[in-house]
Amino acid sequence: MQELPKTYTPQEVEDKWYQYWELNGFFHGTPDNSKKPYSVVIPPPNITGILTMGHVLNNTLQDVFVRWRRMQGYEACWVPGTDHAGIATQHVVEKALLKEGIQRRGMGREQFVRRVWQWKELYGGAIIKQLRKLGTSCDWERQRFTMDDGLSNAVQEVFVRLYDKGLIYKGKYIVNWCPKDHTALSDDEVNFSESNGHLWYIKYPLEGSAEFVTVATTRPETMLGDTAVAVNPKDERYRHLIGKKVLLPLAHRLIPIIADDFVDASFGTGAVKVTPAHDPNDYQIGERHGLDKLIVMDTSGMMNDQVPNKYRALDRYECRKEVLRDLDKEHLLAKTENHIHSVGHCYRCDTVIEPYLSDQWFVKMKPLAERALRVVLDGQVKFYPDRWTKVYEHWMTNIRDWCISRQLWWGHRVPAWYCVGDDHCTPECKHPIVSGTKPERCPHCGSANFRQDDDVLDTWFSSWLWPFSVFDWPRENADLKYFYPTDTLVTAPDIIFFWVARMIMAGLEFRNEIPFKHVYFTSIIRDMEGRKMSKSLGNSPDPLDVISTYGADALRLTVLYLAPIGQDVLYSNEKCEMGRNFANKIWNAGRFLLMNRDAIDAEAPADISIVSAQDSTDLPDAWILSRFNSVVKDATEYLENFRVNEAVKLLYDFMWHDFCDWYVEFAKNRIAQTSDTRMKRSIINRAIRIYEETLKLLHPFMPFVTEEIWQHLNERKPGESIMKAPWPGFDASQIKPAIEQDMEFLQSAISAIRTIRSEMNLPPSKALDVVINCHDDAKQQVLDSNRPTFERMAKLNSLTIGMNLAKPGFSASSVVQGQEVFVRLIGLIDLDVERSRLEKEISRIEGQLKGVQAKLENPNFSGKAPAEVIQKEKDKQENFRQTIEKLKASLGQLSH
Repeated sequence: MQELPKTYTPQEVEDKWYQYWELNGFFHGTPDNSKKPYSVVIPPPNITGILTMGHVLNNTLQDVFVRWRRMQGYEACWVPGTDHAGIATQHVVEKALLKEGIQRRGMGREQFVRRVWQWKELYGGAIIKQLRKLGTSCDWERQRFTMDDGLSNAVQEVFVRLYDKGLIYKGKYIVNWCPKDHTALSDDEVNFSESNGHLWYIKYPLEGSAEFVTVATTRPETMLGDTAVAVNPKDERYRHLIGKKVLLPLAHRLIPIIADDFVDASFGTGAVKVTPAHDPNDYQIGERHGLDKLIVMDTSGMMNDQVPNKYRALDRYECRKEVLRDLDKEHLLAKTENHIHSVGHCYRCDTVIEPYLSDQWFVKMKPLAERALRVVLDGQVKFYPDRWTKVYEHWMTNIRDWCISRQLWWGHRVPAWYCVGDDHCTPECKHPIVSGTKPERCPHCGSANFRQDDDVLDTWFSSWLWPFSVFDWPRENADLKYFYPTDTLVTAPDIIFFWVARMIMAGLEFRNEIPFKHVYFTSIIRDMEGRKMSKSLGNSPDPLDVISTYGADALRLTVLYLAPIGQDVLYSNEKCEMGRNFANKIWNAGRFLLMNRDAIDAEAPADISIVSAQDSTDLPDAWILSRFNSVVKDATEYLENFRVNEAVKLLYDFMWHDFCDWYVEFAKNRIAQTSDTRMKRSIINRAIRIYEETLKLLHPFMPFVTEEIWQHLNERKPGESIMKAPWPGFDASQIKPAIEQDMEFLQSAISAIRTIRSEMNLPPSKALDVVINCHDDAKQQVLDSNRPTFERMAKLNSLTIGMNLAKPGFSASSVVQGQEVFVRLIGLIDLDVERSRLEKEISRIEGQLKGVQAKLENPNFSGKAPAEVIQKEKDKQENFRQTIEKLKASLGQLSH
C-alpha cells in the first residue's frame, strides 16, 4: 500500500477526488423505493454571479446535510441550477453591447434576447463550476436553469391557472418604479434606508381669499401633479375649508380641499398635498374621492408635457430645484426643515424609486398566504432558528398583492395576447387572452392577428416554483413523486419573503403539499469590523483564492466553526489557519498510525491475530470507546437538530484533543513499553479503528482530506469511497461516564505537572520527582492502576502516591480535583536565579500593563479610536494581568 505523504497538499488531492466522485456517479440520486429519499434544491444563484463567502457558507451547509444523509443510507438528491436573473443579466449584456457601440433598443427585442442566450452559454453559470472547487456533491446530471424549456412550461402553466382562478389580474396601480432600469419592482425588491432630507412648507392660495393653506412635503416636484389638498375631518383648524378650492402654485390649477381620515393631523401642518399618480397613499385617497390621476413624469424620471413648459424634460431632481426657486420668488415657500425619512432604492442599481401609476400584472396574495402561514405556525414547515417564524407571520398577515410584470426583454414573457385585427374589432378585443400558446382566432372578431404582451415576469415568478419545477412539473413522473416534497432548504434570511414564503404558497397551491420540511437560515458573513461583505467596500475575499491558499476543507471547516446558528460571522482569511492546522493534525495522526502499523507488520508473523478494541480493559481504551460513542450520539443529534456549528466543534475537539493529543500519545507510550508484537498490533489496530470511524464523522465537513486518508487505511477496490461508507452508529453500552471521569482526573494530573514544568522553565528532557497526596481512595486507585502510563506521559523519574503525605521542601504544587500534586525542584533549578528571572519578568510586564492602561484612560484614544482597536487594547490589558498573576504564583512557589 502506498505510504501517506509527509505533508498534506490540498492542491494534489482535491481535483483528483472530485473527478473520481463524479466519474463514479456518487452524486446522482434516482428513485429507489427500498430507501428513504433525501432531497435538497440549491438556491439558484444568478447566472451573472461569482462565488462569494455567503455562497461558501450556504453551500457547505447543504453539502454537510446531503453527504451525512447519503452516508446514513438515504437516496440523496441535491439539485443544482441557476437563475436567469432578469434585471441583472440584462444589465450585464447591455454593458457588453455598449462596448461594441450597440444600443439594445437599436437591435430589437428578438436579436437582443438571442445575444443574451449567447452570453449565457459562454459566461453564465460560472458560479456552478466554482462550486465544484468547494467540494459540493450536487447531482450535476439534474442541473436546471429557470428559463430552460421545462421550467418555462411550468411558469406558463402557473400563470394561466392563476389567471383562470381570478388570482392574477392586470390593472393601473401605483408601483415602485426604477427610472434607471425602466421597470416596475415588487415591494420586496425595494431597499429602504434612512436619509437626511428636508421638509418644505408650501403655501397654496385659497380661491377668492387672501388666506393660504400650507402643506409640508419631501418631494416638491410632484406638486405639479397634485389634484387635491386633504385634511382630517376631525381637525378643527380646517373644517371650515372642506369643499373649497386652492390654486395650485406654479401650475395655476384649481384643486379641491377634501376630508379624509387617513390624514395625520399631527404631521407637518395637518394639511397634505394629494398626488394620486405618484404616491401610493395618495392613490388610495384619490380612489376614495374620485380624483384625477395626473402623471407628470416619464419612465426615466423626466418631467413630461403635463407640467408647465419651463419644467418639461427636466430630471426630477433638477425640477425640484427649479420648483423651490420659483416658489421662493413668489413668496410661497413658507419654511424649510431638516427631516430624516425613509427612502426606497432599487435593490439592483440603488436608484431612488419613484412611485408611479402604471399598467401592471399582479398576483392576489391573501388567498395564497393564509394556508402558507398556517403550515409554518403549526410546525409542518420548521424554521431554524425559530425566531424567523415571528418575522414570517408578521409579513404574511400584512401581505400585499405582488406586482409580477417587469418592463424588460430578458425573462419569461407574460403569456397574454391582444387582438390586433382589422376594422371588425370590438371593444372586447382589448381584453387580454391568457394562454400558454398563441391563440388561433380572436373569440370576439375572429382575427388571427395577435400581439403578445411586451412585459416579462418577475424573476421570482419562476424561482417560486423551483422545488417542483426542477422535477419536470407539471408532468407527473417518478422523480417528482419520489423526491417531492424536498427535505431541507438552506437559504439567507434576507429572501424569506422574496423566495421562501412564495415557495410555500406555490407548493401548497400547485402540489397541495409543502415544498420542504425544514428551512435553515444562514448567518451573515461580515468582516472583522462587523461590516457586511460587499464588492463596493472591497472587503469580500475571493473564495477561490482562499481555497488555493488554504484548501477547500480548511475554508469549509472554518466558516462552519465560526457560524453558530442565527448569529453573524466575523471572518478574515487568517482564520482559515485554524482549518488548515486541523487538516494537518488529522493528516499527521494518520501518518503516525500507518507508519507504526507498517513497522509492526514488518516484524510480526503474517498470521498473527489482532485483538479488537472491545477486548481491552485498559483505561485509555475504555475511555476512547466511551468518548467516541458519546461523540457519535451527540454529533448525530446535533445534525438532526440543525446545530451544525456545535457538531463541528464537538468533532474538532474530539479529534484534536481526545484522540490526537491524548489517545495517540497513550498508544505511543504503550507501544514503547512492550516488546510483545501481538500487543503492539492490537494497540495500533484499536487506534486505527477509532481513527477511521472518526474520519467518517468528519467526512461531510471535510470531504477531501478524509477521502485521501481513508483510501490509504486499507486496500480499496475501484469505486469504493468514504462518502459511500455508512455513518457510524453508537453503542450506548460503551458510554461509561465513570470511566470518562477517571480519565479526566488522570489527564488533569498529567496536565498539572506539565504546567508546572512550563511555568518553572524546566526542560522537557529532565525527569521529575513527583509526590501526590490523595484525599480520595478512588482517585488513588486510578493513579495506582495507571502508574506506568502516568509516569511516561508526565516524564517522571519517581512517583510517590499515598495519603497523609507531607509537602516536600522546595517544591511546586497544584491541586487536581482535591488531590495535592507536588513537583520537587531541588537540583532542577537555581532558586535564586529563577526568583530573579521571575521578578524581572513581572516588572517588565507590569510596565507594559501601565502603558496599556494609560492609553485606555486617555480620552483622545478611547473617544476617537475604532471599537475594534480599543478592544484589542483591552484584550492586551487582560492578557498582561493574567500573565502577572501566573508569574507571581510561580514566584510564590519558590518561597516554600
